[in-house]
Amino acid sequence: MGNAKSSAMSKEILEDLTLSTKFTEQELSQWYENFQKQCPTGRITPSEFEAIYSRFFPESEAKSYAHHVFRSFDTNDDGTLDFKEYIVALHMTSTGKMSRKLEWAFSLFDLDKNGYITKAEVSEICHALFKLIPAKERSRLPEDENTAEKRANKLWSYFNKAAGGRLTEAEFIKGIVENEDALHLIQYQPQE
Repeated sequence: MGNAKSSAMSKEILEDLTLSTKFTEQELSQWYENFQKQCPTGRITPSEFEAIYSRFFPESEAKSYAHHVFRSFDTNDDGTLDFKEYIVALHMTSTGKMSRKLEWAFSLFDLDKNGYITKAEVSEICHALFKLIPAKERSRLPEDENTAEKRANKLWSYFNKAAGGRLTEAEFIKGIVENEDALHLIQYQPQE
């Protein structure tokens, strides 16, 4: 009888997620049940993740940004997201502390996972982020932010680095925290 519920979340994962997120056991159990329904294999593939992301941004081209977000969430680099990776990512991006969100943002920008961010990496992520902005919203952007390249240049300028320089995680977080305008350049919030 001990294995009657084989699709239930393991007690170890439940305890770990309860300690590492702000979600309750009941919330985690509900998330798990929904995850199992949506992903019967117990894993989310990049294409499934892109499809999910595209539903959140129906008027945008979300594929390239979703690719980068997926890469940053796939902490064990196995090409899929399991439930634990999914929940930790959900927690970090929705209810986590600002410092944790900025740590995640650093991992998003650190394309090659070498512990540094270059201007080229900033540019690539800014291009992916810019594609999330619907055309009607792009026309209302300030002159110095109305293209992906301008946004990347503006963001890079907040870090006081030469074009060939590179940023550590601490420098990235400090640059964002010390410049209020920088925060909106590393994320997209749909206008209502």
